[in-house]
Amino acid sequence: MILAKTRWSRRPENEMAGLPGSSRLVIHWAFLRVCFKRSLFLIPALMGLTGFEVAGAEEVERGKPAEVYISIASPKRSEVVKNRVNMAEIRGTAQSGSSGDTEFDVFILIDVSHSTRYPSGLDIDEDGEVGINPQQELIATGTYPEDMICSDPEDTILSAEVKAARLLLDVLDPAHTQLGIIVFSGAVDLETGGRVSPDQRDALVKVPLTRDFSQVSRALDEILEDGSYGATNFSAAIQLSVVELAGIGRAYSEPTPGARKVALFLTDGVPTFPFGQASSSDPEDVEAALAAARLAKTAGVMVNTFALGQQALASPMAPSEVARITQGRFIPVRNPGDIVSFLQGVSFADIDDVVITNVTTGDISYDVQLSPDGTFYGIVAVREGVNQMKVSALASDGGEASSVFDLNFEKSGLTARELERELERIKKRNQALMRMIEKQRIEEFRKRQRRRVEIEAEDE
Repeated sequence: MILAKTRWSRRPENEMAGLPGSSRLVIHWAFLRVCFKRSLFLIPALMGLTGFEVAGAEEVERGKPAEVYISIASPKRSEVVKNRVNMAEIRGTAQSGSSGDTEFDVFILIDVSHSTRYPSGLDIDEDGEVGINPQQELIATGTYPEDMICSDPEDTILSAEVKAARLLLDVLDPAHTQLGIIVFSGAVDLETGGRVSPDQRDALVKVPLTRDFSQVSRALDEILEDGSYGATNFSAAIQLSVVELAGIGRAYSEPTPGARKVALFLTDGVPTFPFGQASSSDPEDVEAALAAARLAKTAGVMVNTFALGQQALASPMAPSEVARITQGRFIPVRNPGDIVSFLQGVSFADIDDVVITNVTTGDISYDVQLSPDGTFYGIVAVREGVNQMKVSALASDGGEASSVFDLNFEKSGLTARELERELERIKKRNQALMRMIEKQRIEEFRKRQRRRVEIEAEDE
């Protein structure tokens, strides 16, 4: 296995009547005290978790890039690569942080609240029709039922969330990643507009951490069948993910020792529970979400948040702060349907880009398929004989590393058409992912790689 460490970079819905204001305030603070008491109760257990590293988080906060490691899985040392055309496949893994962090425990937190019934803006089921909200369009009366809010029920925001999760399964390796699903909303008392019960469960584990992705797929089917309902309780979802990822209390999951703990939080709104009315977000709802985020940080759980659509982005404080507190990433998704592409671009390994260069010929391949767990796959032009290859990786915190090795090539193997189709598939996927990445920083990184090749050529 070939490893390379970092070379430090200089870059661094329905309107409901509310309770009287004074009564609501008393209820809010009563709930808030319960929320903090429960959080404080969990902290001692979390502090005793194996693999808990406060220093690493502080190091990131100070702006010092973490070490970047690159491991080349294929081709093996002394292996002769054979193809009918002068192209070679290269596979490997890039990681930012500890070289031993090759295991991941991941929970996807899916918002199933009432508002996820609305159109996503994308043809999710690919039937040629994009679902619309007839109530917001100039359409002749009687064309659609009066109460319809999405003309294609399979193009809703919930459908987009589920499809995004399903596509993520295709790019994760169960050998390195355990995956679980949590749904969150909040049952609403139709008379008061508040919660039905102070002890109600606003977040549920649909499937605990597992390497059997078929279980996850079945759970996603069930989520669609159950549909959208209720309000939005951020804090319940985050706290439940901490319990499951830490394996404490009555957790259903069995975390992998030493694995990175990641939560992918998808929402189309703002926190409206556990306090007040379902129709509005109160300051206490936001504070409860941030308290849960601080708990997640204590447990070593990184939360990446995805805010879907106008409602979520109109007041994004809660999801953006949750990500900041937990050293995760906040990803605004203006068109909710785009989460289908964006979720695949998240990086558990904190790697933003990988570039493969044939130093011998000067050819550079930017079309590298980079998976969330840091595994990568790319195709690069080669010549017969020995080619000096360089794989360069860019980390989310600005750190860089390169791994150099020799590749011995002979003709025979895949047809040119097969390689062309594979390269085109990678290109299409990467074009979608690039929309969510900091393009300027990555372009600068790629220019430096190209310039280094030019300088080396001039020196020769």
